[in-house]
Amino acid sequence: MDAYFRWNQANFGGIMRIAVYAFDDITMFHLAAPLMVFGEVGRLGLAPDWQTRLWSDREGTIRTIEGYPIGEVAGPATLEWADIIVFPSWPQSLVPVNDGLKNMITAAHARGAAIAGLCLGAFALADTGLLAGRSAVTHWEVMPLLAERSIGSEVDSSVLYIDHGDVLTSAGTASAIDACLHLVRTHLGSAIATRIARSLVVAPHREGGQAQYIDRPLAQPVSDTTMAEVQEWALTHLDEPLTVDRLADQAQMSRRSFVRHFHQSTGTTPARWILEHRLQEARALLETTDWTVDTIAAKCGFGSSVTLRQRFAAAFATSPTAYRRQFADKRGNMAAPTPTGQQ
Repeated sequence: MDAYFRWNQANFGGIMRIAVYAFDDITMFHLAAPLMVFGEVGRLGLAPDWQTRLWSDREGTIRTIEGYPIGEVAGPATLEWADIIVFPSWPQSLVPVNDGLKNMITAAHARGAAIAGLCLGAFALADTGLLAGRSAVTHWEVMPLLAERSIGSEVDSSVLYIDHGDVLTSAGTASAIDACLHLVRTHLGSAIATRIARSLVVAPHREGGQAQYIDRPLAQPVSDTTMAEVQEWALTHLDEPLTVDRLADQAQMSRRSFVRHFHQSTGTTPARWILEHRLQEARALLETTDWTVDTIAAKCGFGSSVTLRQRFAAAFATSPTAYRRQFADKRGNMAAPTPTGQQ
């Protein structure tokens, strides 16, 4: 997270220009996900200077796989305009990126544009060499193909998205929404991302470290309801000690069984999950209240401001005070904070 935070500070004020790639036979869903999330920023009046454009290899009209024509699509010169270039998918044939487009992508990246490959869009990034030496993710069905296509990158099947600051990839289908909300959160703050998520009636934050749903056999699978209920309960008790034993008792499971099932459900450990949500709650409170760092530390269960500062710096490469200063001007758009888990 430190890379994208520094990159955000260095590159952007209020203006954000997002170019979303469209092509013949793209699905409506893949195309709609980034347009829906980024468009909501403007529709809610949260950042009027955010602009989104559709572009393709040529100006004109593209036709989705469902048969719908979409006209007035801009040409590749749009890449020179964009601050973020989004590949929401890629042709099912996984055709290689042609040299002309490859050169334009790398030129845009070299001048400071961020490149996002959502779902199969990761293959566009792989062909440009932007994933070399980096971890990446795509739809679980084609992960072996991405590993072959991007020599030197590490393909991770346990995450929903991976953000290196200048390059982002996400897993399949609905993970694109998570990744786009993550970009909003990065540039506009947690409170605005949460407001957009509520408007769209989607989860405001699923961690990048949450596992994809991969078709694999599970021994004695626990119901999703059990883990969901424990997580919901934990979110309303973040200010209290939340040990693994206490969470296991809440689930009415043994410690060992709970840890195993929790990892199967979320792709992470209970301790890491709690830390992620305490950090997200701290970010929201820094943005939407004037509470002291000591008060926020207590409300989020960190115990002391020293622990909060250490954890915050490790996660975001900045201090709570500096983070609040960056997003303080966004707070006028927000209603009073709603405690996590009470949405």
